[in-house]
Amino acid sequence: MKKLPVSKLLPGMFVQSVTKQTGRVKIKSQGWVKTQTSIDKLIKAGILEVEIDPDKTLTKTVPEKEQTKTPATKIKRDPWQKTHSAAQEMNKAKKLYDEAKTLQIKAFKDIKSGLNIDIAPFRELASGFMDSVFRNQDALACLTQMRQKDAYLLEHSINVSILMGIFAKHLNIEKDIIVELTTGALLHDIGKIKTPDEVLNKPGRLTEAEFEIMKQHAVYSKQILEESGLTGIAVDIAGMHHERIDGTGYPFAKKGSEISQYVRMASIVDVYDALTAERVYKSGMEPIKAFKILKEGCPNSFDGELLTKFIQCIGIHPVGTLVKLSSQKVGLVTESNPAMPLKPIVKTFYSAKHSRYTEVLDIDLSNKRIEDSLETTVKAGDFNIDLERFYKNSVLP
Repeated sequence: MKKLPVSKLLPGMFVQSVTKQTGRVKIKSQGWVKTQTSIDKLIKAGILEVEIDPDKTLTKTVPEKEQTKTPATKIKRDPWQKTHSAAQEMNKAKKLYDEAKTLQIKAFKDIKSGLNIDIAPFRELASGFMDSVFRNQDALACLTQMRQKDAYLLEHSINVSILMGIFAKHLNIEKDIIVELTTGALLHDIGKIKTPDEVLNKPGRLTEAEFEIMKQHAVYSKQILEESGLTGIAVDIAGMHHERIDGTGYPFAKKGSEISQYVRMASIVDVYDALTAERVYKSGMEPIKAFKILKEGCPNSFDGELLTKFIQCIGIHPVGTLVKLSSQKVGLVTESNPAMPLKPIVKTFYSAKHSRYTEVLDIDLSNKRIEDSLETTVKAGDFNIDLERFYKNSVLP
């Protein structure tokens, strides 16, 4: 028997057992790997090392084209399907979100102590995110809007991971790939822990020298994940989410076809969340304004076709957005309505006309009997609303 890194595995070899892996993905323990595609699947599943039986190696393998059978008809999922209500899913989603914060804090501490991070819990969490998104994406989507101004580094990566999961589900991407995408997104900014605080948290415009320092965080993210045993899609997202189609991005100046669809998705989601985030030194931008900025970056920086699909799945008035209705009621978008994007379900709790809190009501704007309509998105500061208190008392069960 001989132990071998999965990267050195070749078609025709007989795998006796898996000796090292990240995550807890269960695979068939014995058998021949007859094609490179099979090896790639092992890598994507987080397999790091295997034990092979050299005596059983096939001296002649069937060419991959001959191995390929007529693929079964792929069942296209309904990207809007929900098996649970948002209210039913909210507690599970909140638990996942809190767990993500705890994991991020531990990872930062490990890196500062010179330790490699444990990837397995992040994979499990990414899988949990995916399951929640498939039950009802609105619950986690709502939590991405419940921001704390002083927790950007923690919350940004979590939000990007959630939005990546929603986006990937909308694009009908395979579930095992979605786990890789959400794992990479969870850790895409982990390298920022090595960026000096005076650069990372500078409220004003960075100098040219400071920006060069900031650029290195993507390199650090890639290195940290590789040293922790992660490979493939997740590492690409961590290292290349600031690359741009025209080659003006960083840190590797990749361009065009050198940037995969998954990295293009990550670059869109990363910028969207950064623009809409509340920071100590700036207010979050309204989603529609963020979409406009992203549109202006097409086709040089961002993939226009992917951006259009992202806007479709997130919505002009995303779940968690604070809005004002024509009746002057102010409320929170709590459930999306893909059939009629401008008529979501809104939980109202404040009167802009009378400047006071009101009875909390769920209003389905698609109901023909409702003589009300969504007028515009607003900010809590516009009405001196304690939105955090409302979240805790009226949104979270």
